[in-house]
Amino acid sequence: MDRLASMSVFVAVATAGSFSGASRELRMPLPTVSRKISELESHLDAKLLVRSTRKLVLTEVGESYLLACRRILEEVAEAERGATGEYNSPHGDLVVTAPVVFGRLHVLPVAAEFLAAHGEVDLRLLLTDRPLSLMDEHLDLAVRIGELPDSSLIATRVGQTRTVVCASPAYLKKHGTPKSPAALASHDCVTFAALGGSDEWRFRNGETVRVHSRLVVNTAEAAVDGALCGVGLARVLGYQIAAPVKARKLAIVLDRFEPPGVPVSLIYVRERRLTGKLRAFLDFIAPRLRARLE
Repeated sequence: MDRLASMSVFVAVATAGSFSGASRELRMPLPTVSRKISELESHLDAKLLVRSTRKLVLTEVGESYLLACRRILEEVAEAERGATGEYNSPHGDLVVTAPVVFGRLHVLPVAAEFLAAHGEVDLRLLLTDRPLSLMDEHLDLAVRIGELPDSSLIATRVGQTRTVVCASPAYLKKHGTPKSPAALASHDCVTFAALGGSDEWRFRNGETVRVHSRLVVNTAEAAVDGALCGVGLARVLGYQIAAPVKARKLAIVLDRFEPPGVPVSLIYVRERRLTGKLRAFLDFIAPRLRARLE
């Protein structure tokens, strides 16, 4: 049995979710695909897939073996590229995740520049405010905003962003501009539940103020829109309101009470040797994000 070939077939079946899908992807006869999986399971003396008429489900052993297969096959491919000098020309698929607004405003333009400079690389950019697991989601790189927990991941800090309180000029004209965090008690607020709690806002020196949430939303964009509509004061990250502040549609208040900046980092899995595509992307994106966050 060609073990690497069987691993490749197993990865294709797991990715496609079916034997027929893997057969089409690999351009391999369906009986051959089925036979290679059976041989692999016999060799391992373990069940990797549970088959039914509707779908395939990985067993617990299958899930862990899939991660190992992907890592081994990637290492073999990288070794071959290194031996043939292909590290001089990065290529392959790169999967990156970032928060929605930050990704759209900052990561996407840099990624477009990178793709223009590296024609052999294809990039998949996943924009979500939900932190994704690099290992479970098979991600090469993640942009994280906030303090990072201790982990085995490698982090490269590229800057920081402000946490700001803002409101529309119309709201401030009608209700007045708060001069201190304590003054927020008499104001209506738009709160973004994911940003450190919905009803307590933290300021410099650890001062915490409970606010009245007239509107609670679950995305930063909605919080910004609520402030633009004049519902109340919103607390968001500085880059999320850069455009409306520049257009004078929103105004920042209480800036001298702002807490310390929130770190922005690039994180990736610790490996003995970074893939050529990831090293090239890190070297490209890190200085450009630092320049954008200055």
